[in-house]
Amino acid sequence: MSLIIAGGRSGVGKTTITLALLAFLSQQKKTIQSFKVGPDYIDPMFHQALTGVAARNLDPVLTSPEYVKSCFGRYSQGSEYILIEGVMGLFDGIEFPLSRIQDCDSRPIGNYASTAYISRLLNIPVLLVLDCASLSGSIAAIAYGYANLDPQLQIAGLVLNRVGSDRHLELLENALRPLNIPIVGVLRRVDKITIPDRHLGLIPTAELPQLAAIFDHLAHIGKTCFDWEKLLPLLKKSQVISNPLPITHYPLPITHYPLPIKNRDRPRSRF
Repeated sequence: MSLIIAGGRSGVGKTTITLALLAFLSQQKKTIQSFKVGPDYIDPMFHQALTGVAARNLDPVLTSPEYVKSCFGRYSQGSEYILIEGVMGLFDGIEFPLSRIQDCDSRPIGNYASTAYISRLLNIPVLLVLDCASLSGSIAAIAYGYANLDPQLQIAGLVLNRVGSDRHLELLENALRPLNIPIVGVLRRVDKITIPDRHLGLIPTAELPQLAAIFDHLAHIGKTCFDWEKLLPLLKKSQVISNPLPITHYPLPITHYPLPIKNRDRPRSRF
């Protein structure tokens, strides 16, 4: 089994959670393969800096669902643990034409290429990160909604981020208990780690002289803030694809993106 880290929305701490888990597993000398949903290229730099293994992008928009499945199966081979970092909120995707999608019914898919879509496509359970700041009992309604909106998704566990105090955690746990979704991680507000960013996202690893200190802090969070007895079985690789098809069997679907009308008759350069 593998896990896909999803968030209720952007900015809830998906990247911090993912990097903390990768940092701790790396310190334990585990072999890890990580993936990133979407075309983001900076987050995978951090994945690779921690694991020593190139992270792979899972983006059915720029490639195809078949490519995503083959890529995941191909690069998952030989790793003990597999972790996928999601994108934006769990169900944030795009509406896509049915002609590109082979694994759906007659309705358009409004969250195509979302974290939820990749979870369904690869049959991988979700670890949902929730921002608990300024919430107590209402956290149950939020978790319930994410867990029940799509019956095909499996929410394997919750990570509660930005918890203010022991009393705050008690209120959150009491509210969530009837849902029977395991809480596998709790990050306090004091655990917050700041990775410098700018308009495109995080600053690339090569531009951060304090990278080693950041990774040590992440590993400490990974060690102290998660229930590893619950997490390790979820991250342990199961049999994914015994004989994954070569990725070259799936060319990029360029023909699905016609030029704008005003440019269609313009002479094209051969180069």
